[in-house]
Amino acid sequence: MGLPLHLWKIKEEIQGYAREYGLTPFETIFEMVDYKTINEIASLGGFPVRYPHWRFGMEYERMSKSDTYGLHKIYEMVINNDPCYAYLQEGNTTLDQKLVIAHVYGHSDFFKNNMWFAHTDRKMMDEMANHAARVRTYIDRYGLQTVERFLDRCLSIDNLVDPYHPELFSRPVADPTKDSDPEPRRIQGPSYMEKYLNPEDYMEEQRQKITRERQALQKIPARPERDVMGFLLEHAPLQAWERNLLSLVREEALYFSPQGMTKIMNEGWASYWHSKIMTRKAMDFSEFVDFADRHSGTMVMSGRNLNPYKLGIELLRDIEDRWNRGRFGKDWDECDDLREKNVWDREVGLGMEKLFEIRKVYNDVSFIDEFLTAEFCIRHKLFTWAWKERRGEIVLDSRDFAQIKEQLLVQLTNFGQPVIEVVDANFNNRGELMLRHRDDERDLDQAYAQDVLRNVAALWKRPVGILTQREGKEEVWLHDGETFKAGAASGKSHKTEATK
Repeated sequence: MGLPLHLWKIKEEIQGYAREYGLTPFETIFEMVDYKTINEIASLGGFPVRYPHWRFGMEYERMSKSDTYGLHKIYEMVINNDPCYAYLQEGNTTLDQKLVIAHVYGHSDFFKNNMWFAHTDRKMMDEMANHAARVRTYIDRYGLQTVERFLDRCLSIDNLVDPYHPELFSRPVADPTKDSDPEPRRIQGPSYMEKYLNPEDYMEEQRQKITRERQALQKIPARPERDVMGFLLEHAPLQAWERNLLSLVREEALYFSPQGMTKIMNEGWASYWHSKIMTRKAMDFSEFVDFADRHSGTMVMSGRNLNPYKLGIELLRDIEDRWNRGRFGKDWDECDDLREKNVWDREVGLGMEKLFEIRKVYNDVSFIDEFLTAEFCIRHKLFTWAWKERRGEIVLDSRDFAQIKEQLLVQLTNFGQPVIEVVDANFNNRGELMLRHRDDERDLDQAYAQDVLRNVAALWKRPVGILTQREGKEEVWLHDGETFKAGAASGKSHKTEATK
């Protein structure tokens, strides 16, 4: 249902304020829905139509119960699309709707202008409907259980994509037209200078290098491949409908990945603008107290988890203040006088320009890495916590800035998940697929990895293994689709576990 007249006027007014401030959002279409419908759409990932799968029903059940018991309330949803679609919930007050509309325009501007969303399909609303139609066609043709079982396998690895290189690139292969003799190019000159221009030890080194490069090109993949789903899409022995479904799941995973990569920035940017538009333009005096209540409820920090809305908006405000006062650059960094730093104000007024630059090119990892400061952590009382086994409780672990920043970056890098790469598609010359866990000093969950390996083996139709480290020791875990084995990664491999 479209907006009633009074909300349509409010929407037009707030859109005008957003454009006055320099925002350039997509055309945004607002729909008014009831609480049941908004829970249905939220359970489908924000889209009104998705392919049939049991996980969507499970998510709807969870959200409905949470809403019924008052554990959460959905105020808005917005979709990265052109035009942008947003949903408002019936029964919210006019103030709530104003706040949400201003927040949505912040999101829409971020979707349109942030470079990490540039590769996403801007007609994803239509594409999701096409995906749903395709899956239903396969269900009619091959049966619900067969299609759902295959989708389960694909969804178990939908995080094994490379969000930094979303497109499938053609892998380099050896050129059969080249001379098989690995003779490096010689520098031409007089014969008496030959041993100086082309010394034999250097030429031998180059021959070996050429040989290694040609051998690498004959190996599949030629270099470690982080996009496991993309690799399976190209090389796994799948039927046409299976390849189509795997491509569908991968496409959706890559569409959603920038939202995970920019959660703090995206919510911070939308919160910054809804706060500015509401307090300076769109709000009546009678609404200030209620706005403060809604805004503070969104920004509240828990004792154990970071609130991306709060961290994002406060860090953006800190950057704006620093760049307005000139608290950056060589002079600021080299100043050792704390009293001078406390009153430092060069009145350069570059804050807003810097915010729009950040909105365009940064993601959460680069945002935190470059702009989080020790002063910010002290002012906002940030700390790390740890579980103490002996005491049986969670305790404050450290207020050290370096440790806080490192912990944040670890949580944000690759969404806090392990980086898995394909390293060999013909392991031991038996057609087995070998993956590798890029070591980050965190052990893999073996039970979880066992299920994932079983699903990858079902896609690859051959045994699949992964090289990893556990408690500082290298191990290889193998699954042939039926049995899981874990052993040492050295030549003296031994079976430490075998389970069905």
